[in-house]
Amino acid sequence: MTDRGDERSREEQTADERSREEQTDKEYELDPDYYKHGGFPKFEVARPGEGFGRFLAAMRRVQDLAVSADPAPDVWSAAADGAEQLVALLDPFEAAEGVGPANRVPSLPGAGSLLMPPYRVTKFDAEAVELTLRFSRFHVGGNYAVHGGVLPLTFDSVFGMVIHATGRPISRTAFLHVDYRNVTPIDTELSVRGWLREAQGRKAFVNAEMRTPDGTLCAEAHGLMVRLLPGQP
Repeated sequence: MTDRGDERSREEQTADERSREEQTDKEYELDPDYYKHGGFPKFEVARPGEGFGRFLAAMRRVQDLAVSADPAPDVWSAAADGAEQLVALLDPFEAAEGVGPANRVPSLPGAGSLLMPPYRVTKFDAEAVELTLRFSRFHVGGNYAVHGGVLPLTFDSVFGMVIHATGRPISRTAFLHVDYRNVTPIDTELSVRGWLREAQGRKAFVNAEMRTPDGTLCAEAHGLMVRLLPGQP
């Protein structure tokens, strides 16, 4: 079932896509070798149709139920049958990185990637990257709190967005340090903000923080992103 709260107007989606495409053009102007670093594919905005968004919404709910449901054994068997049918349906279409729509649809939660929490970008410029996100049962580590390992994943993705938003060339994470300040709750709309603290040649020092609606600091992170040399993976 589609989550209507995740739907956005076509105008908003188009604006998001245009902003990302223009930013990539700026990066290419800054670094003519932008697309040669490590053989990275050129990621362009994908438009897979409405069905992909519905598919992702359903799959996110399946992820939650996979770690929370407690049905009878025959229901698990029926669920396994359905899952195997889905695998059989999609298996012939497995594609190379950068070909499928995952992580290439800015208008969808998590940019269309099930790996990422369902975030929404609310600000994307050289000053800062800001987003909102809501963790769910799939992300629980214990006692209904978000697993500590999920936060570095989120912060690392934000660091990458900051590099993208500031127009710096493709970079890799050299280190990422997270300080956990308070328990991160599920089923709560959280805000995340990331920014470039300092740049020194190939090095970019990045910071980020995650807060609850009342401003409580859940966690903060700092890290180093290093620009790749041509040919570096």
